Amino acid sequence: MEYNVLIGGEAGQGMDTLSGLLEKTLKRCGFYVFTNNDFMSRIRGGHNFNQVRFSDKPLYTYSPCIDVIFALNEETIHLHDSKLKSGGMIICDDDIAKDEDIMHLPLIEASREIQDKRVYTTAGLGAILKLFGLPLDIAESVIKDQFSDKIARTNIEAVKAGYDMTDTRYPLKTAKDDNIIINGNQAVAMGAIAAGCTFYCAYPMTPSSGVLTFMASKSDEMGIMVHQVEDEVAALNMALGASYAGVRAMTGSSGGGFALMVEALSLAGMIETPVVVIDVQRPAPATGFPTRTEQADLRFLIHAGHGEFPRMIIALRDPEDAFYQTARAFNIAEKYQIPVLLMSDEYLSDCDVTIKPFDFDRIKIERHISGPEAVDKDGYRRFKITESGVSPRILPGKAEGQAVLVDSDEHDEWGHITESAETRVAMTDKRMRKMEGLAGEIEEPWPIGREDPENLIVCWGSVYGAVREAVETLMDEGISVGALVFGDIWPFPAKKLTAMYPKVKKLIDIEQNATAQLDGIIREEALIRCSHKILKYDGRAFSGEEIYNRLKEEVL
Repeated sequence: MEYNVLIGGEAGQGMDTLSGLLEKTLKRCGFYVFTNNDFMSRIRGGHNFNQVRFSDKPLYTYSPCIDVIFALNEETIHLHDSKLKSGGMIICDDDIAKDEDIMHLPLIEASREIQDKRVYTTAGLGAILKLFGLPLDIAESVIKDQFSDKIARTNIEAVKAGYDMTDTRYPLKTAKDDNIIINGNQAVAMGAIAAGCTFYCAYPMTPSSGVLTFMASKSDEMGIMVHQVEDEVAALNMALGASYAGVRAMTGSSGGGFALMVEALSLAGMIETPVVVIDVQRPAPATGFPTRTEQADLRFLIHAGHGEFPRMIIALRDPEDAFYQTARAFNIAEKYQIPVLLMSDEYLSDCDVTIKPFDFDRIKIERHISGPEAVDKDGYRRFKITESGVSPRILPGKAEGQAVLVDSDEHDEWGHITESAETRVAMTDKRMRKMEGLAGEIEEPWPIGREDPENLIVCWGSVYGAVREAVETLMDEGISVGALVFGDIWPFPAKKLTAMYPKVKKLIDIEQNATAQLDGIIREEALIRCSHKILKYDGRAFSGEEIYNRLKEEVL
């Protein structure tokens, strides 16, 4: 069982509120939900739409095939009626698009009778729920949780009015609700909180702002200092200052904001101070598409910063992965005293998905802090040369009589500036030895499908869900196919790919960028070249159907 509802109209017409109420109601009815939002970078006007896909089985991506369109204006009908499945239907108000094939309902008239024109979309919610035979009391409980008493009463009256306007067409049964509903930005923020992050600062930049707002909403409850800074230059510098003082710190932005952080990223490498940074990608260059999605910052993050210094890069694949990998990032950053860079994108950040509740017992906070024992007869050497490249890290004020010196200039073991050629070589070698330890931390990509496929897909990050659904469909057709979905990308984990490659006839790279960046990294790090590439860079995410069709048309 699977259905897909599209809600479309102009920004400012209330579709986000409506889709939010619908997805929460469906979730409480026991369904798996995947909501994809397509919106323009403007406050009012334009064409926006949300797709609420739901099923009795887990969902991993959106689908372009629609069962019900709820149109808030005539433009929505013209743009999306071609996506309707056979037997699908369109619902709209009486005043929109007089057409005998469309279900016209007196939604605005009902809102006038309730004396609040704003609730006509809630009346539409009632009509949608009736189409699927879903109980009204669950929607009422969602509304009561969402609004204050007075507003809730008005909306409940509206949802009842809409419920009485239609008949049930797709009768469904409810089930036990054991899941949560969350998007990628919220999952990242929760992972940071679970890891013990107590300082987050950022300048708001779409689509990363959701991490900032969620952290701010929990700051009092969880004892987190959250600061909106004047720009991204200040953001990473401030996070480094907080980390130097001893707290777990994080900042985030999109690609344009991360570009402003690059000088401070090099500072993190030189002063060997742990920090976690998330880049929630959007199409570029420059302003690009502020509210669309892409995967074009990978090369940038690998090489960002002047000079050579170690860093780790982790691409987040879905909200569940985002939670656990964000928590893991803090431990790695602190263990190796490096920046750990997380990569998300607009699609992952904004899609609401039902998943199992997070297992907080899996999160282990591993602080790597030294005490007074790190002080030897020569005093405290903050940048002591060690076999691992990791020096003892004492927090300021925690060792009597010992200063914790850091400097952006090259320095000796104590942190004093030097221009010694020998010291420069020794310090560079020390810092780069951390990559040897990091190599033991990296996780191999997630496998999907056959373990010994003739056709092997490689991809990374949020493309995971669409690739998974495409692979499952192809396997049902008897095609020998599998996929490796990379999360850890730098240092590059090549073992599983190199082991599978000799038996592969076609190696297919699937990415949301124009230059096949993952393919280039695979060639450099594993000496393997992809035979086929399926690339997309129009600002819209892959669906499972699109990947399936392009594989069939272009490769298989």
